[in-house]
Formats: sequence, structure tokens, C-alpha cells
Amino acid sequence: MTDVQEVTNITVVKRNGKKVDFDESKIALAIGKAFDKVNIEDDEGNKPYSEKDIQKILDGVLKQIKKEYPEKVKIEQIQDLIEETLKKKHYDDVYEEFSSYRERRAASREMFFDDKRMHKFQKSLENLGMKSAGENDSKRENANVDGDTAMGTMLQFGSTVSKEFAKSYLMKKKFADAHENGDIHIHDMDFLPMGTTTCMQLDLDKIFKNGFSTGHGHLREPNDIMSYSALAAIVVQSNQNDQHGGQSIPAFDHYLAPGVLKTFRKQFKTTLMDLLDFSDFGKFINTTILEREIGKIDSIDIDINDYERFYKDSKQVKRLFEMGYEKALAKTDKITYQAMEAFVHNLNTMHSRAGAQVPFSSINFGTCTSSEGRMVIKNYLLAVEAGLGHGETPIFPISIFKVKEGINYNKDDKNYDLFKLACKVSAKRLFPNFSFIDTPFNLEYYDPNDYRTEVGYMGCRTRVMANHVDPSKAITPGRGNLSFTSINLPRLGIKHGIVNGEKTDLDGFYEELGELMDLVKDQLLERFEIQCNKKVYNFPFLLGQGVWMDSERLKPGDRLRRVLKHGTLSIGFIGLAECLKALIGKHHGESADAQKLGLEIIGFMRKKCDEYSDKYNLNFTCLATPAEGLSGRFTAIDKVIYGKLKGITDRAYYTNSFHIPVHYNISIANKIKLEAPYHALTNAGHISYIELDGDPTENLDAFERVVRIMKEQGIGYGAINHPVDRDPVCGYVGIIKDVCPRCGRREGEAVDFETIKMWNNCCK
Repeated sequence: MTDVQEVTNITVVKRNGKKVDFDESKIALAIGKAFDKVNIEDDEGNKPYSEKDIQKILDGVLKQIKKEYPEKVKIEQIQDLIEETLKKKHYDDVYEEFSSYRERRAASREMFFDDKRMHKFQKSLENLGMKSAGENDSKRENANVDGDTAMGTMLQFGSTVSKEFAKSYLMKKKFADAHENGDIHIHDMDFLPMGTTTCMQLDLDKIFKNGFSTGHGHLREPNDIMSYSALAAIVVQSNQNDQHGGQSIPAFDHYLAPGVLKTFRKQFKTTLMDLLDFSDFGKFINTTILEREIGKIDSIDIDINDYERFYKDSKQVKRLFEMGYEKALAKTDKITYQAMEAFVHNLNTMHSRAGAQVPFSSINFGTCTSSEGRMVIKNYLLAVEAGLGHGETPIFPISIFKVKEGINYNKDDKNYDLFKLACKVSAKRLFPNFSFIDTPFNLEYYDPNDYRTEVGYMGCRTRVMANHVDPSKAITPGRGNLSFTSINLPRLGIKHGIVNGEKTDLDGFYEELGELMDLVKDQLLERFEIQCNKKVYNFPFLLGQGVWMDSERLKPGDRLRRVLKHGTLSIGFIGLAECLKALIGKHHGESADAQKLGLEIIGFMRKKCDEYSDKYNLNFTCLATPAEGLSGRFTAIDKVIYGKLKGITDRAYYTNSFHIPVHYNISIANKIKLEAPYHALTNAGHISYIELDGDPTENLDAFERVVRIMKEQGIGYGAINHPVDRDPVCGYVGIIKDVCPRCGRREGEAVDFETIKMWNNCCK
């Protein structure tokens, strides 16, 4: 350290004019923080800077202070000297970090002390506290949060403050400005200060293996299917508290199949022993050995002849074994249905995040061909078909049936009957959706001997598969999206297209799109650093319980880069249709030229993402943004700037990602054919929706044909929507024909207040 006597007589003038004694340690702390931000260890644990580097800068700064400001120095002057010394000694990356820090602090002070901005901020808080969700859009920002409840409002208050803090203090001004003016949208900005990641594909095998803790006691490995389903729901709920996105189980049937086997062993042992005791034959059998043999059963498909040594030539005892097996199998099937029913009910009722939000949950299934896995699939689908307590269609988990030739797609495939059942249930309940493993960009990672290589989707569409960081870990479980930011494509189309009477300027369009992508890339990297600088103890379940890939290797105080690098950083987009309309006058549903240009645009974005992956050795991916809420925000801003442009800003929303506009009349086959190529380009996630009129349960063959068209055209993930009715009296949600299946009310019958009141009271 520098001789204290040399600087003790210097007075420091703070920004508010207050004078304080010089404190060398505060300068050392400021310099140390700047080094700390860039002092990232490599895979071997080595860091580029040491304490000697910090001391070198500190000595240089103190020397300059003594020379230039021997009696009095201002805070800004000290900071200027730190920047000058860093530059002079060629610590360029540390200089950039320190300079950026000063800029963010200045913006933060402006935010909280500028009268105009402070008034706007206070007004937004006032609206949250005094207005209902029906009056205030911000209260409806998250569909899973009831903004009118006490806890929901509390979350919205926190969200509002957090966003302003993030914009003013944590991110570069150029990123905040681009978001505010509608060039880009930084998703889940309110969670940026916490460093949370977006979503997760939960590896239940790993989580269940040795049990886990939710922070209030350790839960043992489950030992029956009821426990498996209950703990699966708890895992979803617990991990939701550590992330700002959704939770998905990528191989639900594979993970829960062992629970069916464990249940069967219990049921077979209990049932058979009861029968033997009741018949008095038990005294002739060594039940200790028999119980041990039952404990070794590795499939619910057993051959009673394997137990011949116990019953020898006795047909009566053999029949008892057969009866025991039949009853045990039936009981196991019934218990599995109850477990699946409980799982569905749990995920539509249990809450996370201070009790204000139902977890956004998804499950993928359909490929386990063991009898245990098949029992899980069958009973889960039947539970979804039955609906909730009032017959309502369950929203969660969003279920996704994985289609694969050789497993469930062809008539001679073992799980073909379950594919048919999935179509039947989806035709009634909207779910499951369908994903397609045979699509080339999914099939390239598929190993038939490892279900972890099967693609898994989030219900919203997010996908994680390739792993640029470590190709040997190109699997779905244990990974997820880190963060994503979306680009306003229609605005670029308006600026460079024929909509304003100018000749289409594609060179200018691509130049500006490339600049925006570079901006978003830098913003994602900035957010990634915030995430990486968090510690294991900040995420007690996600990382503390080893849920994220490789996180079991970390110590509580470790930083997270070495494990978060397996996640994805995604650049999304919205409104390709309106962008094309602005550029050349037609969207890709109307013109082959527009389709060609659309594929070139998204291909350009994908290529840039791949280049970023190579340059930074991270998983940059291109996302067909799930933008049901964002689409209206961009349109509202652009309508103010550019006015009402036909086919572009004349509706309340931009079209979702690469979709052909819902109002455009096009056949199902053509819509699928035109959207399919975009799935291959959007490796961060995608979905195509098909809208059916009428009741698809009346024509299941046609419903199945739509799924098959999706598969044959190369769709990665698809959903089929159709009308779902709601009875205004009893609240039944589903397909209602002439008579409500719940209350018996016929279509057209009068609905009176007393009848509604009666149903509400009796069903509480």
C-alpha cells in the first residue's frame, strides 16, 4: 500500500458537496470490483489477473492524486484518474468495465433524481396499487399471475421497480434505449438483476436418484408411482422459484416407469401373500425366498412359469399365482391412473413465487416402449381426457407427444395405439401437442439407445439440443435457455421497403439487421456475465440440488460460468409476415418470392447466430419468439411512428414469429408446407399452429392426417387448435354439443342468476 501519510491530508468532495476524509480503501474496492467483473477463470480455473494487477493500478492512481490534487479532490476526478491509469497501463477490458459502470451509475442517479422520470415511475407504481388488471395492462403482463391478488400485485410492484433498476443501472444505455424505442424487446427484464435463467429441462432420473431437498428437509428417492408423480410436481414447483421461465420434463414416461415397477412389486407381493395366507397354502412355501424373488422383478410382464418351483405340480397354487398377478397388475394400473390424475390436478393448482403463480409446466412423452412406460403414457392421456374437477380442460402441464417412426408412428409400432389415443385426447382437450424426432434437425442428435438424446420442447416452443460448448453433451435433460431478446422485423421492413413509396433496399435492410443482431448479441453477453457472477447459493434448487448440467461439481461459493455455458443465448424475431409485406408488398403465404425472401432473412439471422457461437464458444441460437404479448407492444409503438399501414400496422398485433397471418385464407397443407422450412432455421425453438373448425372428435382420421402432414413436411413441433366451449352455468370447459355433459343444460336454454348461483355454491 502507498504511504498513508502522503494522502491523509487530502479532502474528498462528494457529489452532494459534502467533504469527507480521504479513504484509500474505497478506491481499492472500486478498482477491485472492475477487475473482478472481467477476471473470468477458464476451464482449468486460471484467471488472467491477480492482486498484483489491482495494486499496480491503485499505486498509479494514488500517485496521480498526490501530484494533481494535494489538498482537495472530487469523486469524479478520482474516477477519471482510475480510467486514465487503466488506459495507460493497457488494461483495456478493465477500463471498459469501469467506464461502463460509471455510465450506469450516472443513468441510475438520473432515474431516481430526475423529476420527470421520477414522476413517471411513481405514476406506474400508483397504477399498480390503485387499478385492477382490467384497467392496467402491466398487471396482465404474465398470464400465470393474477395481478389483482395481494401477492400478484406485490410481484408487479417488484417487477416495475426491478425493470427500472435494470435499465438505469445494470445495462448499457444503448440496450435500454433500443428496448424503449421498440427496436428490440429484452424479455423478462425484471429478472435481470437477480441473474436468473429462463427455463429448464428437468432430469428426474438424476434428481430422484439420491433424493433431494427443497430447503425444508430432505426427500428420499420415491418408492411407488404415487410418490413419483407427487415429487415430479414438487420438482417443477421448486425449480420455478429459481428461474423466470418455465419447467419441462423431457422424458416423462421414461422417468416415471420405475415408479410403476416399484408399485407393481409391492402390489404383487401383498396380493399374492394375502391369497396364500387365505388359502392356507402359504405354510408350504418359503415366503422369505418368494418375497426376495418378487423384489428382483424387472418388468411388470412376468411369466408365472418362472415361479414353478414354488407351486410345483399344484394347479391350485399356480392359479393363486395367476390371480395374484392379474390383481396386482390391475391395481397397479388403477394406482397409476390416480397418480397421473393427481399430477395433472397438482400442476393446475399448486403455486410458486410467493403463491401468486401457477408454474408454467410442460412434459414430453410417447417413446418409452416398456410396459411400465406404456402404462404411464396411457393413464396420463386418460387423466387429461377426463379433465379437472368440473370437467375443465387442464392447461398445465402442456403435454407434448413425441412422434417417432419405429416406436409409435406406424401401425405395427409398439406404441401406435398410444399415438392414436394421443390424437383422440388432443381432439377433445387441445393437448397433447406433437413433436417429431424424425425431422432431420432433431434426428441428427438421436441415439435409439439413449432417450436423453430425444428432443424435448417447452410448451411455449423453446428447444435445447445442440451443444457447441461440449458436443458430447448434446442432450436435452439438465439444460435450458439462459435468456432471449427479440428483434422488431416489421420496423426494418418499413424503413427499407416499398411501403413508403421507395424502392426496396435489401442491402440497407440486411446491414441494419446485422447491426441490431450485434447489439442484441452484446446485450445477451452482458446479461450472461450477470448470470455467471451469481453463486450457487443464489439458486438453492436449480444449482444447489444439481439440477442444471454439471452443477453438482460446484461448491456453494463458486461462480456459474463453467455450467451455465451449456445453456442457450437466443436471438428472436417477430412479424416476418408484416416485414415481407413492407419490403415487397406480399407476405410468404401470398407469394413464392416472399417465401424465398423470408427464408433468406431468417437464414441470415441463423448464420449470424452460428458465427457468434463459433466466436464466443457459447450456444447462440435463433428463436421463433413466443410473442403473444410482445406483438402488441411493437405494433403500438410503430403505429405511433409510421401511422396505420395496410397489412402491417393496421391490426392490434404483429404476426407471431414466422407464422402466416391467421386472417389469411390458406389450406392446412399449404400452411404447414410453407412454415416447415423455418423450423430448421430456428434452432432455439419454433411451433406451427393449425386451426380447425368444428368438432375434431367427429373425425379423428382427419385429425391424425394433420399430424402426419406435419411430420412428413419436417415440422419440429406443432399444435392443433379447435373450438373449446364453456358452459356459462356449471363452468364445464370442453366440447359441448346439444347437451352439457356436466349439468345437462341444453343449448339455447335460458341462463338465470339463481341457477348459476346454485351451481357455484354446490361445487365449492
